[in-house]
Amino acid sequence: MKILHTGDWHIGKLVHGRYMTEDQRYLLKSLLKLAKEASVDVLIIAGDVYDRSIAPTEAVDLLDEILSEFIMELNIKVFMIAGNHDSPDRLNFGSKILKDHGLYIAGPLSSNIEPIILEDANGPVHFYMIPFADPSLVKAVYKDDTCKTHDLAMKKIISSLQESWSKEARNVCIAHGFVMGTESLETSDSERPLSIGGSEYIDVKTFEDFDYVALGHLHRPQKVSRESIRYSGSLLKYSFSEAKQKKSVTLVDLNEKGQINIEQRVLEPLRDMRIIKGPMEDLLKFENYSKANTDDYIGVVLTDEGHIFEPMKKLRSVYPNVLQLEKESRLSNTQDYEHKLIDLKEKRPESLFKDFFSEVTGDQVTEDQMTHFDMVYQAILKEERGK
Repeated sequence: MKILHTGDWHIGKLVHGRYMTEDQRYLLKSLLKLAKEASVDVLIIAGDVYDRSIAPTEAVDLLDEILSEFIMELNIKVFMIAGNHDSPDRLNFGSKILKDHGLYIAGPLSSNIEPIILEDANGPVHFYMIPFADPSLVKAVYKDDTCKTHDLAMKKIISSLQESWSKEARNVCIAHGFVMGTESLETSDSERPLSIGGSEYIDVKTFEDFDYVALGHLHRPQKVSRESIRYSGSLLKYSFSEAKQKKSVTLVDLNEKGQINIEQRVLEPLRDMRIIKGPMEDLLKFENYSKANTDDYIGVVLTDEGHIFEPMKKLRSVYPNVLQLEKESRLSNTQDYEHKLIDLKEKRPESLFKDFFSEVTGDQVTEDQMTHFDMVYQAILKEERGK
């Protein structure tokens, strides 16, 4: 059986004010092409199908279009679970009807997780779908007060599967969470924390009886302890902390029990997300940008020492999709820091505000904005005098 493991599509994602729907459509069409060429039997989406619980209309339409092509045209079975970004109930809509057509959805957590059983030449494959759920929800669903952490909650869920467990069958788990082994895993800024004030980690040993574990949540493609327990990674780069990651999807050949071949396939995006660094003059030289895709999503780190007039306007004349601009810090030693403090103390509040505004936005402050600043500043001075 050939499985295409994906996750963290985050359809409807907004990155620095830009909707990624066009880029997602482009890559999902490439995913369809890969699935057809590789004769895939099963598509897994391991959570975070949408980027937020109430998805934009365009996102819902795109998912409907892509899943229809997978199921109706390519006759590929689809297993889809809710992640921490999804609304379990909304994602679950129509699931009872859709499973008859080959779309299996696990939205809300159930206390009775039955395997979906598919057959191939080597016998049955049991797919266990475990949607993301907070420990408090697992505690309520299973009526077990010991489910106080994500690890304990997952152990409870896995232990409940034993009634339908078959040692002879090949068993596949689909889950969404932060699974940890002995190695260090790479995270990114676009991954929402799963727990506030508690542990979000799940011990990888919890999944040791499964033949393959398809995980979602972490955005970098990576294994956890062994090759058959892995994150497929996100569909696209969704933050500049992911700029150096090489995104891929995972092709899994599930042969006889204990025989698995894994291959990572790279899909080229419509636009990459990358960081460029240097002085403004160099970044705008034709020989420095002519060989790259200037339509990529760009984060810029300027190394110029002095002030630059309208830096964002200049950069976007060459790189239209600049999303982030910052200046490299040059406070490399204590002496530089002390000089900076002296300089700040000698500046008038108006000048400090202009510098701050330019540093944060990359634009020059307008007369109207300065008028508002002056009104606020005078009100503060008046309040201080009245004390």
